[in-house]
Amino acid sequence: MIEAVLVDDEIKALQSLSWELTNFSDEINIGASFTDPVEALGYLAQNTPDCLFLDIEMPTMDGFQFIQKLTNKNFPVVITTAYNQYAIKALKHEAIDYLLKPIDTDDLKDTIVKIKKHNSKNFSAERLEKILLNFNANTIHKKITINTDGKLLFLENEEILYAESDGNYSTLYLADGQKIVLTKKLKEVNELLPQDSFFRIHNSYIINLHKIKEFLKTDGYVILKSNHKIPVSRQKKSDFLDLL
Repeated sequence: MIEAVLVDDEIKALQSLSWELTNFSDEINIGASFTDPVEALGYLAQNTPDCLFLDIEMPTMDGFQFIQKLTNKNFPVVITTAYNQYAIKALKHEAIDYLLKPIDTDDLKDTIVKIKKHNSKNFSAERLEKILLNFNANTIHKKITINTDGKLLFLENEEILYAESDGNYSTLYLADGQKIVLTKKLKEVNELLPQDSFFRIHNSYIINLHKIKEFLKTDGYVILKSNHKIPVSRQKKSDFLDLL
C-alpha cells in the first residue's frame, strides 16, 4: 500500500483528488492532506510518505516554491494540476510524474508503477547503506564514515589533514588535495572523528594530530606536514599543549 500525502489549497479540489486516488486504485492510502502549504511543510519535515501529490497553483506558495522549501526530499513528488503548461517545469524540479485533473485512470496506473519503482530503488539503496555501516562498525580497523552528496565515504585517519568551519557547513581537507564540503556544523564533524587522532584546536578548525610538523608558540599557530598554517585559540592552547 502506498501512503500518500496530498497538498492543494482548495478544499473541494483536495476532496476530489482524494476520492479519485482512493477510488481509482486500491493501492493508495491517504495518510494526510493539507490546504495550507506551510502546515504541509511542517508535517513533511517530520514524516516521510511513500509519495506526495502536489498542486501547482496555490496563492501563498506555488508548488515549485513548495518543492524548493522541502527539507525532507526522500519521497517522490507527483504534480497534479488542471493546466498542462507546467509539464516541462515539473520535470526540471525532479517530479516523478505529472497528472492532469481530472485524473485519468490509466495515467494514475502508470504513475503508481513509477512510484513503486522509485521506492524500490531507494529501499535497496537504504539496505545497502545499512549493510556497509554495520560492516564498518563491526570491523576491527574502523574507518571514518562521511555521508555527503548522496554517497558514503570511508576514510582512513591519515587521509584527513584538517576540517574547517563555514557556518552551517564544514570542509574536510584531505592529504591528496581534495576538499569535501559537508552540510554539517564543525561540532557535528568533531563527533565523527576519533578523539585520539583529532583535536578541535580552534572554533573554526579541527586538526589531525598526526599531521603536525611545527607549533609556533609565540604566534599561536601549528604548521601541518602539508604546510597549512592553522591558528590555535587561547582557550584551546593549554589542552593542546597537554596533548603534545
